[in-house]
Amino acid sequence: MNEAERSEYQTDFERDGFVIARGLFSEQECAAYIKHYMDLRHAGSYPGDSIGVDLGDETDPLRQYPRMIHMHRWDEMSLRWLIDPRLGQVMTACLGREPFAVQTMLYFKPAGSRGQGLHQDQFYLKADPGTCIAAWMALDRCDEENGCLRLVPGLGELPLLCTEQADTQESFTDVAVPLPAGVEAKPAVLNPGDVLFFHGAVIHGSLPNRSTDRFRRSLIGHYVAGEAERVGGFYKPALRFDGTTVEQLEDSPGGGPCGVWVDRDGRVEVEVARD
Repeated sequence: MNEAERSEYQTDFERDGFVIARGLFSEQECAAYIKHYMDLRHAGSYPGDSIGVDLGDETDPLRQYPRMIHMHRWDEMSLRWLIDPRLGQVMTACLGREPFAVQTMLYFKPAGSRGQGLHQDQFYLKADPGTCIAAWMALDRCDEENGCLRLVPGLGELPLLCTEQADTQESFTDVAVPLPAGVEAKPAVLNPGDVLFFHGAVIHGSLPNRSTDRFRRSLIGHYVAGEAERVGGFYKPALRFDGTTVEQLEDSPGGGPCGVWVDRDGRVEVEVARD
């Protein structure tokens, strides 16, 4: 990565809260990942597999293709991807310091499956100080028809927002954050090998896969800022990009204040309730 690319990533990340690295991985690499994870999925079940909220519908496509999580703890290919230097270089440019790796996820999202309500990753990871950052790689083409990721750009480093009940007919999770009038999430259309990196406070989610025969498979890594001293215990142990374990991270406490949208003289802001 040259200095111009590094500067552009940093500028875009600071302005929008996310950047897209187009073609960071090749289509051939993506095809290999697809085969690997489809083979794993068809072979059986693994710790942490989840379809989310179970609606009791036996035809739910997520029953056959539940999400996989923390694969790097037992799968070498997932571990190599999580600490791939290409990912580390972009995130270091965005954050100014190399982050620590804490999680892998694989979403299959077959045709007809639900999306995920709008949310903030920091709600779950609780990195402190600093934030978390996601590396979200498209394995298939991801567009509006098959439920690509949607993000709200340019809101700055928001605090954690208070959640509300999500529509579980549309979302496999049952929590979501609301958006004020006039603000909407924008689709991130990605081709295989494109990687979307976004700040832990960025509001994002996806709509259902409304295609008739297309998957929307994505490989995701979650990381915490290099200055973090605490993270949710579920995400430990954290790893450096050389594969060594980060020993000094403590568990983040749960709970804490959250923000709500308020209108102040025609300007929408977030007000945080404090004890």
